[in-house]
Amino acid sequence: MSLFKSGNPALSEKNFQTVFVGGSSETMTLKGTLNKFGFMLLMLMGSAYYSWKEFAGGGNVQPLIWTGLIGGLVIALVIIFKKEWAGYLAPLYALMEGLFLGAISAIYNDAFAAKAPNIIMNAVGLTFGTAIAMYFLYSFKIIKATEKFKSVVITATMGIAVFYLIAMVVRMFGIDMAFLHEGSLLGIGISLFIVAIAALNLILDFDMIEQGTAAGAPKYMEWYGAFGLMVTIVWLYLEILRLLSKLSSRN
Repeated sequence: MSLFKSGNPALSEKNFQTVFVGGSSETMTLKGTLNKFGFMLLMLMGSAYYSWKEFAGGGNVQPLIWTGLIGGLVIALVIIFKKEWAGYLAPLYALMEGLFLGAISAIYNDAFAAKAPNIIMNAVGLTFGTAIAMYFLYSFKIIKATEKFKSVVITATMGIAVFYLIAMVVRMFGIDMAFLHEGSLLGIGISLFIVAIAALNLILDFDMIEQGTAAGAPKYMEWYGAFGLMVTIVWLYLEILRLLSKLSSRN
């Protein structure tokens, strides 16, 4: 039976197992991982503020969006395959994601200024509230990362990824799945489901980090674990923002 399962590719079984052999004077801890995540979060907020202000000042944020999106993806792939570099690249990943999220958030804020003037603050609050709730649900064993639970969440996550990929491909041929963007009951229902799966992925991430700590993973895996958490948090925020925009469009 496999103990290392996560819907987050950054925290996969293979990535953790390959670093558990050898031992180190310093090993991974939960506190260290959360501290590093906090540091990355501050960096993300700093670069997000920059791209937000750029949009507010009338600047062209498209280069920032593409730099953050593509740069973040490339850095993420490098970290996944060269996890020992996480200490150097994870903060850079946070900066790239900040550029992307800040610009996207500013665009949403402008688009929904009349109908939902607090959409960004609500999205941020719900994201952190959900993450904290998931952490406590996991800590108090209210939700347990059993093998069945992991399999269901991982399967659902993969299904969502395939669904988004199909939507991107058909859009290239001029076919738009309107319910992905519009506030129909179907669109809202799909967004609620995706938000729920993203939130449940946090349970898998917490479990993976706890097991890495118990197994004595090297200290640099704290950065790797923090990076994995940020991948899920960013996804959760974007999906919550999409959901709120759909709900606001119905007003």
